[in-house]
Amino acid sequence: MSDRPKGLPSQAYEKIDGDLYQPYIPKDETMTEFTIKSLVYGSIFGILFGMANAYLGLRSGLTISTAIPLAVLTVAVSRIFQRWTGKTSILENNITKTTGSASSSLASGIIFTIPALFMWGQEPGLLKVTMIALVGGLIGVLFMIPLRRFLIINEHGNLPYPEGLGSAEVLVAADTGGASARNVFTGLGVGFVFTFLIKIVRLFKSEIWLKLPFIRNAQVGMDTQPSLLGVGYILGFRISLIMVSGGLLSFLILIPGLTYFGHLIGFPVPEDMTVMAVWSKYIRYIGAGSVATAGFITLIKSIPTMLASFKIGFEQLAKAKQGFKIDRTDDDMSLKTVFISVGIITLAAAMLPMIFDFTDSIWMRILAAITATIFAFFFTTVSSRIVGLVGVTSNPTSGMVIATLILTSLIFLGAGLEGVTAKVAIITVGGIVGCAASIAGDTSQDLKAGFLLGATPKKQQYGELIGVITTAFFVAGSVLILGKAHGFGSMELPAPQASMMKMIIDGMVEQNIPWVLVAIGVAITLFVNFVLKLPALAFAVGVYLPVTTMTPIFIGGTIRKIIEKNCGDNKELIEKRREAGILFGAGLVGGDGLMGVLIGLLVIMGIKPEMLPMDWAGKFSFFVAAICFVGLAYLLVRATRVKLDK
Repeated sequence: MSDRPKGLPSQAYEKIDGDLYQPYIPKDETMTEFTIKSLVYGSIFGILFGMANAYLGLRSGLTISTAIPLAVLTVAVSRIFQRWTGKTSILENNITKTTGSASSSLASGIIFTIPALFMWGQEPGLLKVTMIALVGGLIGVLFMIPLRRFLIINEHGNLPYPEGLGSAEVLVAADTGGASARNVFTGLGVGFVFTFLIKIVRLFKSEIWLKLPFIRNAQVGMDTQPSLLGVGYILGFRISLIMVSGGLLSFLILIPGLTYFGHLIGFPVPEDMTVMAVWSKYIRYIGAGSVATAGFITLIKSIPTMLASFKIGFEQLAKAKQGFKIDRTDDDMSLKTVFISVGIITLAAAMLPMIFDFTDSIWMRILAAITATIFAFFFTTVSSRIVGLVGVTSNPTSGMVIATLILTSLIFLGAGLEGVTAKVAIITVGGIVGCAASIAGDTSQDLKAGFLLGATPKKQQYGELIGVITTAFFVAGSVLILGKAHGFGSMELPAPQASMMKMIIDGMVEQNIPWVLVAIGVAITLFVNFVLKLPALAFAVGVYLPVTTMTPIFIGGTIRKIIEKNCGDNKELIEKRREAGILFGAGLVGGDGLMGVLIGLLVIMGIKPEMLPMDWAGKFSFFVAAICFVGLAYLLVRATRVKLDK
């Protein structure tokens, strides 16, 4: 250990050939990694974090990434129980984090779809919801495996994977101590306290808005959550600028445009309709069309590299049969195992009547299972790439589910299904694809962390699969318990994403979907990609998500740009300040997420943690929030002030 670096290698932040990267734990070094202890810890953490994320998603429509909070909790618990369980290696801690983080993604896929069944009066049983989570989760993990070399190694430096980088930083900081640990845990504390002031004390509103004069419904806003500022710094200026440009297009051009001229294309905006109501009712269709098109373009562009990755995978399979040794840090589950497993899961989904229970026809169930598997593969690829840019928390899973629902509707309606039967079939496929796309994003973050640390990919992939199996029942159960206690669609549990999915399916089945809006989204992406030559996926995510999410990300990226510019040509200083800021930013993401998980668990236990009414600051809320966010940005800048070793 004395010969190891005091932090992640500098190559972790650089654009270099991924095959040349030398991880924190060298590939020729072996240590304890995949153990019963790490799996048990990870499964327990996964159950708790998954239940908490289920509540947060049903309450606000957004889930949080738990990778960094899990890394922190993993380190803390392993040290607390070290006396009885023995010392835990950094790679064991990585397996614990990997196993535990699977649950959060399952929560996203379930809460975005299953509540719609209740709203139609078609209440699913616990077994059905659990099986949807299992099938989608397992397929999502398996489909990500052959993409690892393409996305994690070949795209090293192009796709930063903020939570993967951040959780790796936490584990290394805990392993080495020193200044890097201080920055991570300082950021963690600041993020935790800042979110405590927003969500518990409710000192100010999470979102602040600024209305532009003379133009109706033209507003810009900002979410003051610390995690978004941290993600922005990790992403850097260029990507954050492209993303906020998409958000500004939606809120400064598309929304005002619909407000004034929407009636000309059949979408009138009433006088009393708010900006967010216009965004929810109309812009999301545009954003979904934009994201789906960008994903399709990305997939087409990626095919040559993906084929090369598959070729390498088959070559490794052949070498293993011939007795050739594969490097530990490049050892994946074999492609043969992956595709056989996907085939078995798809067949089982078709044969088991409790999943596709809308029909007695085996052929219709086979059609549903194959449709779910094909769309899962497509959106697994898209999701795994998107989270490399924006992180899991900002992953537009709902946009991918919307695209799935629209395409699936065309298939099932063409097959003769109609009414409630068609709606149940469509939302079931959407639930499986949502779980697959969501967990693929989480898996790619974990594999990125493992790549930086020097973990064994195969063991992480086993950990992800075990995490899905051990937590699916509890995540499904928590969603049903919350629904029974409060009712989906209620003030306490509005389930906004599921309500939107219901509206879309109703529109498809009743043939009143706003195709014009979807087409506008398609046109935007085609223009950005082929005319402006910009990364279409990053821009499309900005169009789809609210501008309040994009603004703090842009501020974080701008701070990094200014700091690096002020370093002049001193490359060593640029590297030091960049790393210090990323460490602090990762801490902000983790502290924010940890508080979010805590709030979710308290509510599930029947405890309402709010101390004050949200509007207690009244007209001063904007200024209080702005001042606090400026203070947060100052702490980020201050964290980057480092001295060079003489």
